[in-house]
Amino acid sequence: MLLRFEAGNVFSIAETQELSLVASKLKGNQAGLLPIPGASGFKAVPAALIYGANASGKTNFVRAFMFMRNAILSSHSQGNPQGGVPRVPFALDEESETRPSHFEAEFVASGSRYIFGFTCDSQKFLTEWLYAFPEGKRRKLYEREGKNVDFGSTMLGAKKPLVDFMRHNSLFISTATQNDHEELSKIANFFREIQYSGALSVSPMTITNTFKEGQIDPRAISFLQTTGTGIVGLEQFEREIPEQVKIISSEFLAVARKHLGDEATADAEPAGKDVEIQLLHQGSTKQHALPLRHESAGTRRLLLMMGKILRALDKGSLLIIDELDTSLHTLVAEQIVELFANPEYNAKGAQIIATTHDTNILACSHLRRDQIWLCEKDNIGVSRIFSLADFKLRQTDRFEKGYLEGRFGAIPFAGDLSALLEAEVP
Repeated sequence: MLLRFEAGNVFSIAETQELSLVASKLKGNQAGLLPIPGASGFKAVPAALIYGANASGKTNFVRAFMFMRNAILSSHSQGNPQGGVPRVPFALDEESETRPSHFEAEFVASGSRYIFGFTCDSQKFLTEWLYAFPEGKRRKLYEREGKNVDFGSTMLGAKKPLVDFMRHNSLFISTATQNDHEELSKIANFFREIQYSGALSVSPMTITNTFKEGQIDPRAISFLQTTGTGIVGLEQFEREIPEQVKIISSEFLAVARKHLGDEATADAEPAGKDVEIQLLHQGSTKQHALPLRHESAGTRRLLLMMGKILRALDKGSLLIIDELDTSLHTLVAEQIVELFANPEYNAKGAQIIATTHDTNILACSHLRRDQIWLCEKDNIGVSRIFSLADFKLRQTDRFEKGYLEGRFGAIPFAGDLSALLEAEVP
């Protein structure tokens, strides 16, 4: 369960900005709120929607969180030992390159509450910290400064030997989990279970590669059926790989072996057969199987997305979706949010964070003000994020109407279109 995340000096985020999933004390729908273990009287929201104009920084906030996740999971195993840290500081200020980037998250993992964070520049991780909150009291597990790590008395398992393995461009938690540290691995697993779904269109090949190792969840097909796609089932069968694909793959493998040597294995060479998925549509007298290339972009994206949604609901984990409304009807996007807001479907406390432009979702009865976040960029390119709960509103106020009227900010500036007629054509 994610409680809050903050980031600073990364992408278009100059000063530290925070997204909180802790429910406010404001009046509103209480049905879907999630109890926070060890924090009596406080609850978390199951969903947070981030609105804003194009290029306002919504996606950058998501990218910042995924950067933190990737650093935890792979900075030690996949980072170049002689390289730096692949951060992207705020670009529109000459001093940002010399200032550290900051990341911190508060979350619940395995029933315990933690705060983890770090700072870094483009060469190395500068500081790192991890605190636990047993019985509501903060206890230090470790604090890092440079290559020095100071451990708290409650930190269990191997400690100092792992510091010797830690590189300047890897997090200590990444080093420790690569060496099977039991306690820190529980924390890393929280971030490993976080799933991401981007706004890019989904090709038939992507779906085939995703599901060829296992069957598509029948609940995903059921959801597609309820949304009026006409889909009633699927067929999954083997097909021969075209000879041209085999030739291209063999040539690619030869080039890879030339540069990578033994690291390029024959696993990259395709076998004689592959798996093809076709969706069944109900006709007038029987069902008809259609290739995925005949399905709409929205159907393909929804099919892939539903797999991640159902996994999050089953595991009680976090799902992040960039541009929820891309290729999806507003009622479908609303139903997805409702799955997380309804305790009947979300019995294990899963959460969803989504960026979107679809203002129709603001009219949903199950959305609270503290679940609606607004992102805007000022005239020097700095993004900031804030909650609708910061505004004084009545329960009868219509969130969508107020947002579109510009009462809360974070909307596109409607410029003078006559300038298009005056501009010179190159």
